[in-house]
Amino acid sequence: MLSSLAKRVMAAEVKRVPIPARGVDYRGKVVLAPMVRSGELPSRLLALQYGADLVWGPETVDRAMIGTTRRVNEALRTVEWFRTSSNNPHSANSEKENIIYRTFPAKEAGKLVFQIGTADPDRAVEAARLVAGDVAGIDVNAGCPKPFSTSGGMGAALLRTPDKLCAILEALVKNITPEFNIGISVKIRILETPAQTEALVRKLVATGITGLTVHCRTTPMRPRERAIRGQLRMIADVCHEAGVACLMNGDVESKDQGLKLADEYGADGAMIATAAEKNPSCFRTEAEGGTLPWQTVVEEYLKTCMRLDNRYGNTKYLLAQMIPGKESAYKRMTPCKSHEELCEALGFEHLLSEAKETDDRMGINLPAPSKASKKKKGRSNSSALAAGGKMADDRTDKPRKSLSERNIPSQKESEATTIALAG
Repeated sequence: MLSSLAKRVMAAEVKRVPIPARGVDYRGKVVLAPMVRSGELPSRLLALQYGADLVWGPETVDRAMIGTTRRVNEALRTVEWFRTSSNNPHSANSEKENIIYRTFPAKEAGKLVFQIGTADPDRAVEAARLVAGDVAGIDVNAGCPKPFSTSGGMGAALLRTPDKLCAILEALVKNITPEFNIGISVKIRILETPAQTEALVRKLVATGITGLTVHCRTTPMRPRERAIRGQLRMIADVCHEAGVACLMNGDVESKDQGLKLADEYGADGAMIATAAEKNPSCFRTEAEGGTLPWQTVVEEYLKTCMRLDNRYGNTKYLLAQMIPGKESAYKRMTPCKSHEELCEALGFEHLLSEAKETDDRMGINLPAPSKASKKKKGRSNSSALAAGGKMADDRTDKPRKSLSERNIPSQKESEATTIALAG
């Protein structure tokens, strides 16, 4: 028998905002949430491999995207948006290349949603136009509660300025949808009262968006606090009145559970954050065997990272989320400073040759710089994304601009809010 969710998805009489030719319908989908650091390319590819219907990239600030250059990396089969910067104008060798965003078309085509951090309609359109031809949708982040986002009027700050948020969505719908044939969506949090939330949602669904995701927490709430689903059915009903798809987010731990909860509360699908960060095989249904052991997933993740030249600091950060802290492998992994060391520590001897090639290619197995050479330009690899921050394991000693100048959260903020950004 079909669930009520499946019946709603199939029902011809249900009102729907038309889905653009290159866009995606969020109905009936369980998707990967947008997460800083945890939403980089290798994590997205693993989520898709294990059954995610769609994947959101990490929030990328409009100012970080504007001014980038698009190129195809034939060796890695990726599409990259990058910029060069000069951190030391007095040095003859001071240019550094930063990759702000990248995709893997062979696996992500038609399934990747670009989430933008913005507080201005014109900048939102300018930034979205750069990437819209390579993604299946543009999503506006109106839920991040951290100061590095809200202080600029972005993220959850937009919930306090609904007219500005609506203006951003309307500008994207007017300019991006007809030019690139993709839909526009928004991700919000619930407000203090159902009446406030309903008033906001009614304004948002009138802008022409095709989808709305609601993180079932208020702005002050943190991931350790249980999601509040009491307003969810009302939000879904308001979305359906306007023909807009509604996804739910907050304490969803598996694909099966996501579909069940969406069915129970009248939503159209679900978004997974924390559980996917720890083990992306949570997208496997019970019929497919369910979640895999962490050892299996960690090996697959490490292989994916090496084949994509993922930034080492990001790779190690995610491994620290995926390997349980009480496991001896966690302690062995902690001091590692190269892929080769990681493979040795984790017992992946069959990957040592590939790990050494990766380290050599990325310049990781270089001798430690002398004091006299510490100011020389460090090597920047091809996965340093705008929202990814910097870890101590990154092999570069070159002075950098302040984080605020680059619209990037500090390491402390990033690690504390990986999942909060999924809101």
